[in-house]
Amino acid sequence: MILKLKRTPGLYVVGFIASGKSTVGRYLAHRLGWNFFDIDAEIEAAEKASVAELFEQRGEAELRRIEHVILRQHVGWIERGRPAVLALGDGTFTEARNRDLLVENGVSIWLDCPFEVVERRVRQQYAPTRPLVDDAGKLAGLYDARQDAYRLADVRVEIASDDPEHTVEAILAHPLFK
Repeated sequence: MILKLKRTPGLYVVGFIASGKSTVGRYLAHRLGWNFFDIDAEIEAAEKASVAELFEQRGEAELRRIEHVILRQHVGWIERGRPAVLALGDGTFTEARNRDLLVENGVSIWLDCPFEVVERRVRQQYAPTRPLVDDAGKLAGLYDARQDAYRLADVRVEIASDDPEHTVEAILAHPLFK
């Protein structure tokens, strides 16, 4: 494994809503024998409210502030040698201060999921509970707007299957992990 991961053993799974960050992250952590944390779940536990409720009641700026604090806390644990895979919220990596925090503290992995797959998954399971996904046009606009930030990740993995094991194999086959 690369020196960067030996120094700060953190893997940060980034991507759009319904790209599989939590599922793939959990499988990846299990495969590596590392801890797994879902930043959205961590926010909800800390604030005792859903991400959607926080977004609606306190606004996006406050949600992003809370998200950064929790991310910084987890990166601190990773810096102290606690290996972890973190599934980031879909907007987390779009914030420059979050990317700056991660750049020296592990490897970011972008799950590049085709919009058609995202749209199907959102319709099946996420629409009622996620902010910013009210309609397909808004979802497509948000998807397009976030692609440039996701491209800044260290590793890009195309989502070619709904099988998380397939995606984990693609991640671990990347030259950075050899």
